[in-house]
Amino acid sequence: MSLEFEGKDRLIKRIDTAIDGDCPFEITTCLRRALVECIADPGIKLPDEVFEVIPGHYARREVYTSPDKGYSMIAMTWGPGQGTPIHDHAGMWCVEGVWSGCIEVVSYQLVDEHDGKYRFEDVGTIVAGCGSAGSLIPPHEYHTIANTDPQKTAVSVHIYKHAMETCNLFHKDEDGWCSKEFKQLELDAA
Repeated sequence: MSLEFEGKDRLIKRIDTAIDGDCPFEITTCLRRALVECIADPGIKLPDEVFEVIPGHYARREVYTSPDKGYSMIAMTWGPGQGTPIHDHAGMWCVEGVWSGCIEVVSYQLVDEHDGKYRFEDVGTIVAGCGSAGSLIPPHEYHTIANTDPQKTAVSVHIYKHAMETCNLFHKDEDGWCSKEFKQLELDAA
């Protein structure tokens, strides 16, 4: 169930316009611009529920899923210190914008795979503040996200090509390789 909030129609209209196109690079470029404009728009206010932290894990709340264009918009709430392991986006593009607070995104390149084990190389870290947006386009989709602030909550909005219901998590083993875990994703209540 999508959330209701002030300016929702304006947000959807901007995102719908940005989605037009076939090339993932063009779509994500337009979406990044549109999302940055929406974050800066004082007439668009995410509901208070989006800013509520869930102890023990970050929250995933559906903002909107387009019945016509198929994209899915999810608000993620990051309590102090909450984050993800290395993960993928199930082969689909995504645009992520920081609505509130600050998050750290570390990108990884898959450099080796052997006997069900994976080795990644850290290829860059971005500390993204409120109003910034980035994108992931496969095969460059491996990353972590974390709220490194010990006291403040962060909220990011993620727009996926379609509903992201599964992904792969990669957990580091003692030998430096990673084990893969298939993950069924769930939405949290608003």
